[in-house]
This record gives sequence, structure tokens and C-alpha cells, in this order.
Amino acid sequence: MAAKIKIATTSLAGCFGCHMSFLDIDERLLKLADSVEFDRSPLTDIEHCGPCDIGLIEGGVCNSENVHVLREFRANCKILIAVGACAINGGLPALRNFFKLEDCLLEAYQDGIGVDNPQIPSDPELPLLLDKVRPVHEIVKIDYFMPGCPPSADVFWHYLSALIEGRDPTLPYELVHYD
Repeated sequence: MAAKIKIATTSLAGCFGCHMSFLDIDERLLKLADSVEFDRSPLTDIEHCGPCDIGLIEGGVCNSENVHVLREFRANCKILIAVGACAINGGLPALRNFFKLEDCLLEAYQDGIGVDNPQIPSDPELPLLLDKVRPVHEIVKIDYFMPGCPPSADVFWHYLSALIEGRDPTLPYELVHYD
């Protein structure tokens, strides 16, 4: 039996919708399990990404921990895929880029409607926020971009099937149109 392809996934600054869409491949997960083994992912309890064939990155980069995880994935994954709008262009989290970080923190934690006990979190355990939310390709080299918000389960299946078969993934029109 051929060695299984190893896949790792992570969610950075996003809503986890891309992972939910990935899980929506439903019974095809069983077929996928015949060909792949999961490293770090929501399906495992693995904390760090080890050597992998494919890495799937959901979400933009908004803090120092995101940068660390993204660099760890790039160092350990032969193929790295930016998954969804947040990873590709910052998505909704990047809307804060139109404001100063300090203003966002003040509105959310101090001056906003309904804020009780106003104070900006300062626990040293919290990762340092970046001034702007960045798409992942601004931090590391990305091999493929999987569009969508989120990409459909069929897009995930099409991409992963192509890569498992040793082909470059290309998406037919019917998988990327939104009309």
C-alpha cells in the first residue's frame, strides 16, 4: 500500500467557516481517509504542524501567534494553500485596517456601547496584535489559492483530489461562479 498523504490545517484570523465547509464533504471524508492522514487539524489533538505534504491555511494574519503558526506551516508543508477570502486578502477581519489599532481597541473594550468594566486586555499570555490584518501571502510563499467565503465542499474535494492524484488543481467555472 502506498504511503498516505499527510495534511495539516489551521485557522488564523477567520471565522472557521472554511473548516466547516471542508467538513461538509460529508461521506467523501471516508474516501479521503483512504488516501490521507491528518496532522494538525480540528480532527486531531496535534498542537504543532509536523512534516506534511499539504497545508491548508484559513484566515488572515492579525497577531504574532498567527505569524508563528503560518511560518511553522510553511517550514513543514511541501504545498501550502491559502483557503478562503480571509487567507487570500484578509477578508472581514481586514476591515479594521481602515482604522488605527488603538481606536479599534478603545471602541471594543473601553468606549463601546454596553462595555462593563472597561479595560483593554493586557495579559502577557495574549499574542501581540499586528497593526494591520495581512493576507497570508504577505508573510510566506503560498503555492495555491482556494477562493470563496467559504470555498464550497466541492471546491475542497476538487482541490484535494487533484493534489492527491499529483495534478495541479484548477477550478472549473461551475465551482467558482457566484450567480
